[in-house]
Parts: sequence; structure tokens; C-alpha cells
Amino acid sequence: MKFTCEKNTIQKEIAVSQEIISTRNALSILSNVLLVAEDGRLTIKATDLKVGFETQIPADIAEEGSTTVFCDKFLGILRALPEGDVEFEQRNNRLEIRPLFKKIDFQLKSIAGDKFPELQEISDDRFFEIPQRDLIDMISQTIFAVSDDETRYYMNGVYLENLDGSLSMVATDGRRLSLIQEDFEIPIPEFDPIIVPPKVLQLLRKLSSGEGNLRMAVGEKNIFLHFDKHKITSSLIEGQFPNYKRVIPEQQQYDITVDRLLFEEAIKRVSLLVEQKSRRIYLNVSANTITLTSEESEIGVAKEELECNYDGPEMTIALNYLYLTDPLKVIQEEQIMLRFTEPNKAITLLTKPEREFFHIIMPMQLD
Repeated sequence: MKFTCEKNTIQKEIAVSQEIISTRNALSILSNVLLVAEDGRLTIKATDLKVGFETQIPADIAEEGSTTVFCDKFLGILRALPEGDVEFEQRNNRLEIRPLFKKIDFQLKSIAGDKFPELQEISDDRFFEIPQRDLIDMISQTIFAVSDDETRYYMNGVYLENLDGSLSMVATDGRRLSLIQEDFEIPIPEFDPIIVPPKVLQLLRKLSSGEGNLRMAVGEKNIFLHFDKHKITSSLIEGQFPNYKRVIPEQQQYDITVDRLLFEEAIKRVSLLVEQKSRRIYLNVSANTITLTSEESEIGVAKEELECNYDGPEMTIALNYLYLTDPLKVIQEEQIMLRFTEPNKAITLLTKPEREFFHIIMPMQLD
């Protein structure tokens, strides 16, 4: 095998591969990346047996072939090379790496490509297309609410289901819930609801150009995503996702409308003096006024007052401030609403005008 390609182009894809693969054992084939040179392009594959990654880049192929190399060291070598084209040649169980126009020569031990595990595949007729940009928005509105409690592994991913032809994504950690539902006005095949690991969704969000459509297929135990020149497969999380519909309030009596940016900036300032273990802030609402306060501590106390649109009784609500700032970071609308009934019952955060998503936050106890 012998080929030449541009250094930054291959380095970018090898860096993605390194994020995926297992690094527990440098001698394991799973710590290697597969390189296949044929038909005027280089195919790169990586897997940890749960997530699989495949991409293609242009290359000048002098001799077709395949091999695998230890990804971590391969990436380190690429980063150390000067800019420009690099020649790669497989000889005697070693991959020789030589930048053109420079007298630099690396030889990296390799393992035969036929020992690399096959990536999961699914038939073409199982795929459907949706806009990349819309799916990225769905991921952004939910992924931060995924639980990191490994004892409740069934909440360690994003719940994806087909609701009467619309795609719905839900994430919860038991103290908050984020939901978005998109109607793409295209036929979406029926599939049983699935729980998608956040790793594959973060990878999709990172690699996606946001342009054009993405092809998705759902198998019995895997999800398949094809977009741009990338292919990603991932095993699903097995288990029973909580009945999230039970925690969605059917009706809430009061609502506050406030400028999103002013509200977000006020939370950031008040949170500077928040006790970092509880992360508790207080929202005191009265006629057209919302006051944010940190808990008084040995360090001090912070307080900020904002104008809002509110017509209801004076009330104080305690919240984890991150449960507010996380969704506010990904909301674009100028105004947001907080709906509630009592200080100890669920609060719904949504936009004004309302869009296809909302976030539910459980309040903390008042001291």
C-alpha cells in the first residue's frame, strides 16, 4: 500500500478516530485505526465495538491496500509533521510516514487490516432522510439533561421515538427533563423507541456541517447515521426509559415572561456567590419584578432585580442555577417564559412565542 494525502486532512479524521477507540491496551486491534487505500480515496475506520466511525478523504493512490496502526501514536506523528502533503507506504509490517520536501521518516508498526473488526451495517431501504441542522438542534436542546448516574443506566442517553410521524427526543436526570418534537413533513418509518448514548450524538454534533440532509436508520440494537462523508454506527442503551409523560404538567396557573439575555446574564452574576455544592439560587417574583438571590454565606451574597411580565401572588422558588443556564445557552428567542403553580412543583421553561421544545425543572427545598 502506498498513497499520498494532505497532512491536515488526514490529521482531522484521525483525531476523531482517537476520540472513539479504546485506549486500554496499546497492543489491541481496537486501539488501532484502519486505513484502506483504493479507488482514488483513503477510507478511515475506527471502533470501540460500541461506536463505529467511517470516513473518506481524497488521496493519490500509488498502490492499493490496507493496514491498521496504533491511533494515538499515529495522531501524534501527524501533529508533529510540517504542513503539506505526506507520503505513506506499507512495508514489512510497518507504515512508513514521509512528508514530501522534508527529510523526515517515521516507521510505525502495523497490524494487518483483515484482523480489524467489521463495522455494523443495515440495508439501504431502512434509511430515511432528515435535515442535518434540525437534528443538531434537537440534540442541543436535550443532551445536557442526560443523567450521569450509572446506576440508572437507562437514563444515560437520549430517548428517541416516532410519535405519529414526528421525531421526539427526551432526556432526563430525574431532577429536570428536556423534550423536543419535530415534524419533518416526510414519511418516517415506524421503529420501537430507543435510547441513544450521548457519545454518538456529541460526535454527530461535532462533525456535522449542518448543510443538507442526514440519513438515519434504526436497527434492533443499533442506530446508523450517514452524513457528508461520514458514517457513524452505535449500539443502543438497553433498558426501560422512565414514563416521562407523567412529569409533564397538564396545566400551570402562572407564568413569567422575561428577556432571555438579561435573565441569563443576571443568573451568571448571581451564581458567582452561589454555594457550589447545592448551586441553589432563589427567584422571588412579585408584580412585574423578578429578583435573583444567592444563598448568604461566609463569602457574601448576590442579588439582582429584573423587570418581567408577571401578574400573580408574590412567591419564592429555589432552583439549581445550572438547570436554568443549560437550556438558556441553546435558546435563540429573545424572550422566555417560566410557568408554574406552586414553589414546590415543576416549573416549565419555554420560549415566547412557543416553539417545539420545553424544559421542566424540579425546584429545590426552601431553607
